[in-house]
Amino acid sequence: MTTVQSIHRAFVVMQQLASASMGVTELALACDLPKSTVSRLLRTLEAEGAVEQAGDGGRWRIGPVIPSLAGSTAFGVDLVARARPHLALLAHETGEDAGLSVPDGYRVHYVAQVDSDNAVQVRDWTGELVPMHVVPSGLAMLAYWPSERIERYLRRSLERFTDATVVDPDRVRTRLEAIRAEGYVWVFEEFVEGINSVAAPILDRRGRPRAAIHIHGPAYRFPGEGEETAIAHLVVEKASAISERLESREG
Repeated sequence: MTTVQSIHRAFVVMQQLASASMGVTELALACDLPKSTVSRLLRTLEAEGAVEQAGDGGRWRIGPVIPSLAGSTAFGVDLVARARPHLALLAHETGEDAGLSVPDGYRVHYVAQVDSDNAVQVRDWTGELVPMHVVPSGLAMLAYWPSERIERYLRRSLERFTDATVVDPDRVRTRLEAIRAEGYVWVFEEFVEGINSVAAPILDRRGRPRAAIHIHGPAYRFPGEGEETAIAHLVVEKASAISERLESREG
């Protein structure tokens, strides 16, 4: 196997793992490569931290080095710096934690969080990678993808995290239409039981999703009765402000 061919095949493997964790046999079929070749590539990539095994099931996923490299780019650093004051305002105004995420293949990568002063807080999700359809940040970005890319995503097997997770493609399409109309989306206990969250996308001047911001909190108190729309509009307002700051920087 030539060096160039090995690099190409390694990228094919990582592109497949960016969409879902897979076992060696499943991955070999998806990549149309011999199982022995995929096994060798995985071991090489594992040594570099580019892939890792997920638990004891023999399934593989993208490793910690890839999101770390993505998050260390100039844009990533600038995005976090410009978003953080707005996240702090959201946390102060709502009493719940606020976070920032970016797309990572077919998943959401949480890159920053500002905690509220509330005595009862939700865990910090920074560094986590979660499928797009499961969390509001992912749905908020997915809604603004080109239609053919959305359909490729929905043709995949959509993973369920709780009984409330929406995995029916038609229902997901309906949600994406609502997001494009309203600019935000709520998720109620779909990623973790007992946690609700709302998010809005950060779009560039061409309407492409660069990132998303969200607020999350315990379901027993968040959102308060009759507060859903007002909280969502706060998130949309802050997302728009971050978009404007990024555009002024890049323009």
